[in-house]
Amino acid sequence: MLTKLGEKFTHLFLKYMPDAFVFAILLTIITGVTSFFWLEANPLDIIVAWYDGFFDLLAFGMQIVLIVITGFCIALSPVINNGIDKLTNFIKTPRQVYFFVLVIGSLLTLVSFGWVVITCVLARELALRVKGVNYPFLIACVYFSNGSWVTGLSSSIPLLLNTQDNYLINAGILNTTIPTSYTLGSTLNIAMIILIVVIAPILFLMFMPKTKKPKELKDLIHSNNQFDECTIKQEAESYKLPIKAVSDTLNNSMILQYLIVVMGFVYIVYHFVNKGFSLDFNIMIFIFIIIGLLLHKTPMRYVVAMKRSSKNISGILFQYPFYAGIMGIMLYTGLGNKLAEIFATVATIDNYPFYAYLTGGFVNFAIPSAGGEFAVVAPSIINAVKEIGSGLQPNEITAMISRASLSVAYGESLSNLLQPFFLLLVFPIMGAGVNLQARDVMGYLVLPFLTFFVIQSLMVMYIPL
Repeated sequence: MLTKLGEKFTHLFLKYMPDAFVFAILLTIITGVTSFFWLEANPLDIIVAWYDGFFDLLAFGMQIVLIVITGFCIALSPVINNGIDKLTNFIKTPRQVYFFVLVIGSLLTLVSFGWVVITCVLARELALRVKGVNYPFLIACVYFSNGSWVTGLSSSIPLLLNTQDNYLINAGILNTTIPTSYTLGSTLNIAMIILIVVIAPILFLMFMPKTKKPKELKDLIHSNNQFDECTIKQEAESYKLPIKAVSDTLNNSMILQYLIVVMGFVYIVYHFVNKGFSLDFNIMIFIFIIIGLLLHKTPMRYVVAMKRSSKNISGILFQYPFYAGIMGIMLYTGLGNKLAEIFATVATIDNYPFYAYLTGGFVNFAIPSAGGEFAVVAPSIINAVKEIGSGLQPNEITAMISRASLSVAYGESLSNLLQPFFLLLVFPIMGAGVNLQARDVMGYLVLPFLTFFVIQSLMVMYIPL
C-alpha cells in the first residue's frame, strides 16, 4: 500500500510540480498577492519590499556555493575515491545503500548543515558502484537526512537564543540568553535526534519504490558530462608546456601548496582553542579549502578539481535572490508578523507547541531560512508564550519559550521536504550530468513528510523538555 501511495505521489509531482525556479516565481506572486488583499498593502510598497529583500541572502548564497564546491572538491580526491571503493565491499544492495546514506547523512549534518555535500558525494559514488539503486529515491534519502541539522551543532535558532546581546534581547523581548541546555541539550531534542538518526532510516525503507526497472545513475548520466574522462592528475599534467618552464614548476609545486596548508591548520587549531567547538559556515568553508589543498597536493590539481566541482551551481546563484525577495515581502509588508499573530490568538498553554510547529512549517515556504524566519515570527510567538504563562516562575517561562522555539525549528526543517529551496544544495552534486529536476525527487518525500509530521507534532506536545 505504501509503495503504491508513494508511486501515486511521485506521479502527481512529475505531472504538476514545475521547475524549482518556477516554484520560486509562483511563491513570489502568491506572497505579493496575499499582502495586497489581506494587508491591503500598496502594490508599489510590495514591489519595493521585494527589491529590498532581493539581495539579503547574497552572503548566505555565496557561503552555500563555497560549501558545495569545496566539499565536492574534497570528494574528488583519490583518497576519498579509494575509501568509497573499499566501502562498496560491505555495501552491496540498494536497501543497504539507502539505509547507510540515511544514517551517515544524519550523523554528518548533526555536526554541520554544510556537511550534506559529503553525503551527496558518498551517495552518488555508491549509486555508480551498486546495481539496482533507484537514483531519484536515493536523492530523496540524502535530502531527508539533511533534516538532522536542526537538532545539531549548527541549529541556528538555539544558537541565536544563546547569543549575547541578540536582537531579541536588544528589543526587550527576552531578558537574557537561553542556555543550550534548554534547547539542544533538552530531553525533547535528544528524543528528536534518536527519531531522525535511529528510527527514521528504518521507517524510510518502508517507502522504498519496488519498480522492476529503477532509474539507475549509470543509465541517467550523459557520457559527455562524465567527470572521469581523465583523472585530475592527468588533466593537470596536460597543461604543462613541452619545454621546461618556471611557470609549470610553480603550478605543480607541492611545497607552495603545503605552506598554505600549514598556515591553514595553524589557524584552525587557534580557532578551536580560543572559541571552543564553534562551527559556522565560514570556518567550515575554510576547513574544506585547507583539506582540499592537502588532498590534491599541487595548485594545478586543486584548480582542476575546483573547476569540476563548480560546473553545476547555477541554480543556487540565480534562485537564492528570488527567495530573498519573497522573504523581503514577508518581512517589510508585515505579512510574516501577521501570520505569527494568528498563532498568538489561538494558542493556549496546552497547545502552543503545536501551533508554533505549524507556524514554523507554514512560514518556511516563503522564508526558507530558519534564522530569517525566526527573526520574523519570534517576537509575536515569544510574547504570546509569555502572556500564556503569566504567573509562572521565570524558569518555567524560559522552558516554554525554549519549547516553542524548538517547535518552530522542527516545523521549519520538516517542511523543507515539500519545499525545493535546499534541494538546490543537493542537486549541484547529485544532479551533475543527469536530466533530473526537483519534481523527480519530491514525490518520494510526501509520505515521509506526513508520517513525521504526525510523530513530531506529538513529540513537541508531550515529550518533557
